[in-house]
Amino acid sequence: MNKPRLRGVIAATATPLHPDFTPDLPRLVKHCRALLDDGCDAINLLGTTGEATAFSVAQRLAVMRSIGAAGLPLSRFMVGTGVCALEDTVQLTRAAADLGFAGALVLPPFFYPDVPAEGLIAHVDEIVRRAAHRKLAIYLYHIPQNTGVPWPLAVVSELRRRHPDVLVGLKDSAGDLAYSRAVAKEIPGFDVFPSSEASLGNANADGFAGCISATTNLTATYAQAAWASQGSEAGAAALRKAADLRGLIATYPLVASVKAALAAAHGDAEWSRVALPLRPLNSEQSAALAEAVRERISQP
Repeated sequence: MNKPRLRGVIAATATPLHPDFTPDLPRLVKHCRALLDDGCDAINLLGTTGEATAFSVAQRLAVMRSIGAAGLPLSRFMVGTGVCALEDTVQLTRAAADLGFAGALVLPPFFYPDVPAEGLIAHVDEIVRRAAHRKLAIYLYHIPQNTGVPWPLAVVSELRRRHPDVLVGLKDSAGDLAYSRAVAKEIPGFDVFPSSEASLGNANADGFAGCISATTNLTATYAQAAWASQGSEAGAAALRKAADLRGLIATYPLVASVKAALAAAHGDAEWSRVALPLRPLNSEQSAALAEAVRERISQP
């Protein structure tokens, strides 16, 4: 069967929180709908920007089900399902396929250091075997600066050889475009997504399927113009705008900064709350960021 193939501008959505740090599902649904309306081709739910590691399996399942229940097109959603425990990863990955998500984004097992290649391969083999589902589509999540465990190119290549109908792509949040290009070149037809809008300007030539970015929560319109108009002056101008806004947001810790910017954009202070142990921006930082973003957006 043909599985939905994600391409283009994908927002790694933030997750709004209640005062007790549980996911605020109505706000999340509203935000996801706005992202799709504002230029995102798809959404990465429950990733790093979405603070997924702060949530229990039950909370993550509730988030996933809320998106489907709201009538949002799950064929345009990738969802993070990788956790330390194998069986929890299997449960979340199977649920993603059952619910109709376009793909499950799987972290490497990230507690033990120096995980050998054969251990990584066996881990994914077991996820595929246990989750067994005709709609199963797995994307590997490469973010070694957080996990301490990379997805080496040789491991990715071997997993693609073993599971060509299941292992469909990789999100590279290492900020290493040389790695992204190497994966795309080594594995034809494999969908590689760098994590910065800056990669969109030459995405087709580099063999990228698009980008999955935290700052696309704010830059969706510009990122889409850059993706759609690669090689043109209009595309280059949009890319500069997106990169400029990304640079402003990256002035502060990323998750807190994205949420502060969303609080300003939505006129809703509830958006500024972050999951423990993270801390929100203080009032001075939030005000400075909001003013800088407003000023930059108003410029031609």
